[in-house]
Formats: sequence, C-alpha cells, structure tokens
Amino acid sequence: MPSEKVLEQKKALVGNLAEKMGRAAAGVLVKYEGIKVDDDTKLRAAMRAAGVDYTVIKNTLIGKACEQAGFDGLKSELNGMNAIAISYDDPIAPAKILKEYAEKIETFEIRGGFLEGKVIDTAVVNELATIPPKEILIGKLLGSIQSPLYKLAYVLQAIADRGEVEAPKAEEAPAAETAAEAPAAEPAPAETAAEEAPAAEAAPAEKAEETPAAEEAAAE
Repeated sequence: MPSEKVLEQKKALVGNLAEKMGRAAAGVLVKYEGIKVDDDTKLRAAMRAAGVDYTVIKNTLIGKACEQAGFDGLKSELNGMNAIAISYDDPIAPAKILKEYAEKIETFEIRGGFLEGKVIDTAVVNELATIPPKEILIGKLLGSIQSPLYKLAYVLQAIADRGEVEAPKAEEAPAAETAAEAPAAEPAPAETAAEEAPAAEAAPAEKAEETPAAEEAAAE
C-alpha cells in the first residue's frame, strides 16, 4: 500500500494537471510508444519552443485529472502508455507537432484531445493540425484588411497625379485664347489707315483745281 507521502504526491500531480487542463486553450492525448530517444528529444524541444506543456504520465493520474477538469470523455482512450500535450495560447501547436511524429512513427498514435473546454476526437485533432500557424493567419488577416486600403490609396494618388497634369492645361487656356484674339484686333488700324489715306491725298488735288480759276480772275 502506498505511503501517505506518495499519495500526497500523486494527489498534487493530479491537481496540477487538472488545473493546467482547465485553463488550457487545447490539449492532445497521444499514445507514447515506439518513439526513439533521438525523436523524443526533438519532439520535446519542438514542444518547448511552441510553449506547449508536454508530459508522460500514468493513465490513472490522467484519468483523475480528466475527471476534475471535466474531460471524462478522454478516459476511454487511456490504455497503454500515454502522454498529454497542453497549450495555453496556441490551440493548433500541439496537434501540428504531434501529427508530424504520428505520421512517421506507426506506434505513435493521436487518440483525441480537448479544445475550448470540450473533448474532441482524433479526426478533429488532425484537422487542427492542417490549420496554418497563428502568425501566418494574422499575416493573412492583416493583408486582407490592408489590401482595400492600398487600392484606395492607389486610386486617390492616381486622381491627384491626373489633377497635377491637367492643371497647367487649364492655366494655358486663357493665354491661347488671348493669342487667338490678338490678330483679330490688328485689322482695325489697317482699315483706318486705308480709309484716311485717300482723304489726305484728295486735299492737294482740290487745291490744284482752284489754281487756274484764281489765275483767270486775276487776268480779267
């Protein structure tokens, strides 16, 4: 029979695991068999880098933790040697990492998990593993938001550029009209000169005609 100290230690392990499961974004239960030391080391390193809490623990303790956390549906999968991966921020990370190893190690099998307080089966875990990482999703979201803004800015800039090109044409128009009107104003002095010129020449002619008449008067 286990000593009281051992029982307290197990009770603490169960309480700690249940608390982690309760505040986690997601978790995955995996059959931890047939994995080599080298692969296991890489797996644990990938979990740490992704902020995932990965633990190999006895089924009896996992079962009690599931009861406390409200995930009784996972207890039916607790046979053989199992490990549980818990993520507090990224619900996709544990599924994505474990699926990679389950695909290359036949005895390393995903058995189910939980997401946002609900138990999920292996199929849902595998679907989660196909979703792009959070950073890529955020990038796509920002891209979809910024794309219409870029298009609007491009249109506005095009309108502004077009206005700058057409503005000088509007300013040159009065000058062109003035230039067109200027020749029309010049014929007036020419006509006046033409009309006045005969009048000026006629005066001497009249004087020339009067001269014989004056001479005849004097002769008489």
